Amino acid sequence: MLFIRRVLCLLAIITVNLTGAIRTYSKNDLIKLREEVREMFYHAYDSYLKYAYPYDELRPISCDGIDTYGSYSLTLIDALGTLAIMGNHSEFQRVVDILTAKPDFDANINVSVFETNIRIVGGLLSAHLLSHRAGVKLEPGWPCNGPLLRLAEDVAKRLIVAFDTKTGMPYGTINLRKGIPKGETAVTCTAGIGTFILEFGTLSRLTGDPLYEEVAMNALYSLYNHKSPLGLYGNHIDVETGRWTYQDAGIGSGVDSFFEYLVKGSILLQKPELLEIFHEARVSIDKYLKKDDWYMWVSMTKGQVTIPVFQSLEAYWPGVLSLIGDTASAMKTLHNYHQVWLQYGFTPEFYYIPQSEAGTNRESYPLRPELIESIMYLYRATEDPFLLQAGEDILRSIQHSARTPCGYATIKDVRDHRKEDRMESFFLSETTKYLYLLFDTENFIHNQGQHGTVINTPNGECIIETGGYVFNTEAHPIDPAALHCCHDVPIYSSFDFAELESKRSIFRRDSINERRNYVNKNNCTGPEEKIILNKTEDVAVDEITTESSNSYVKLEDNDNISQKINFETIEDNATVLKETAEEKPEVRDVTKSRKKFDVQEMLERFRKRNKNRRNETWENNYKLLSCKAQPFLQRISILGEFFK
Repeated sequence: MLFIRRVLCLLAIITVNLTGAIRTYSKNDLIKLREEVREMFYHAYDSYLKYAYPYDELRPISCDGIDTYGSYSLTLIDALGTLAIMGNHSEFQRVVDILTAKPDFDANINVSVFETNIRIVGGLLSAHLLSHRAGVKLEPGWPCNGPLLRLAEDVAKRLIVAFDTKTGMPYGTINLRKGIPKGETAVTCTAGIGTFILEFGTLSRLTGDPLYEEVAMNALYSLYNHKSPLGLYGNHIDVETGRWTYQDAGIGSGVDSFFEYLVKGSILLQKPELLEIFHEARVSIDKYLKKDDWYMWVSMTKGQVTIPVFQSLEAYWPGVLSLIGDTASAMKTLHNYHQVWLQYGFTPEFYYIPQSEAGTNRESYPLRPELIESIMYLYRATEDPFLLQAGEDILRSIQHSARTPCGYATIKDVRDHRKEDRMESFFLSETTKYLYLLFDTENFIHNQGQHGTVINTPNGECIIETGGYVFNTEAHPIDPAALHCCHDVPIYSSFDFAELESKRSIFRRDSINERRNYVNKNNCTGPEEKIILNKTEDVAVDEITTESSNSYVKLEDNDNISQKINFETIEDNATVLKETAEEKPEVRDVTKSRKKFDVQEMLERFRKRNKNRRNETWENNYKLLSCKAQPFLQRISILGEFFK
């Protein structure tokens, strides 16, 4: 009876009108919702400071703290960008003072390379670039100099040793002081390889050191060169041998941010080749994974459905599609995901599409941001009031069932809304931030080139804060304009004005009709006719082997190789989930055979290997970035690279 009453109460709160009517939101309505999100954030943030700091995370039921990712005071770093977006400059300054009192990240601890990059490097870089707006006292030479930038580079230098492999793809774990831990597995998830270009590219552009951007690009190229003949990417790969160890292909856990960073990296760094890789991958995704606007998991070598399940982590996908202008496809998929939310009041980690039910032992909702992230992006692109309604549904559910006296708790089971004693840092970094930005339609983040700020830098005058912010996968915003203030872009991405006449056809401006026809024809989603897939697409490929073709490693945001899920043979396009205890992946004692790490030697080795891999046609296809879905500033920044 208690559960029935709670469900009825929640249904009464949720704003969706089942008759199909969409609520109209006034400006005052949006302000009230924005302020409710602000109060939500501070309830959780103040509780963290009171009960959990300096631990990484708050335990909202026990009202105490716990370390989870390396004793970073992680929630403090993750919350910085949200403080700036909400206009709390005094608290932003106070936290910056705490962080900059730390000289470096020298510690004898093992950390996730992926998580440390997106949370620590990304958080520090974003805070560094937001410092001007937040009124922080800046060092001479900012944004090319500053304590937060130095801290970010210190962390990145400690991570870079992970990339010293035969393939250039990184290990999943390093010791901040000693490098690759003894006995570390060489198996890394796809997202753990392809989720560095935003942070490392930003670091290279601000410091002038090409190391970070080149290493991240090398890993992406290496991953691209290991895709299957069907154009699909598996879930886990051995970074020393290039052998796929888990061959399920999907857009969710273990893969997600790889696709996200292809699109966002192309926008932030003006690299058309990243968008080309994404478009090529999307052709295969739509051909093999997409079924009735859902996305399944399939064999990367045969294209056959292996797991007909929706994961809550996949809800980022409509947001990515909105960034390339395909809002029609994005909205159809988002409606599917929103219906799952309405069914339970939350999205479970796994949702079986054929049975329309939450997966056994995967019924939790750890306050994830992906659905509200896509809603925010799509609302900025379409201003469809349905999206405001969907966002309010999320707000109501969290307020009703996740709130505790000391913060907000993970929902252990979406079917009865039982709580679990954890509040991950991404709740303050992402979930509350995207909710706030959905309802705060005039926030500075949404600026699309209407205004900016002129600053003096070592390279002369520079215009910053003109909008077009790109969020990393932890929702840390990066100002793309600032990346042009410090050092020239890599020589292979810039345009030699002396060659203007001979290369005029590449960079010529379109007429209005040409641009309109180009946009209407392709909708900025990439010309499919350019992609030629392997004709023997239904035949297994001999060159790619696997330990178990029907196993799938389930990850959270981090690469936790020990969590596995085994799926029985699929019959009638359905599957049964059961947990099994399997043997651990092969590990090697890399410390015995590895010579002393030389970062310059590694970089030169990568440059030599990649000499024949680069596609100059892709790298110069800047027309691909001229998309109606992208903010005004991002189009202007392309011209700035050529004609500054």
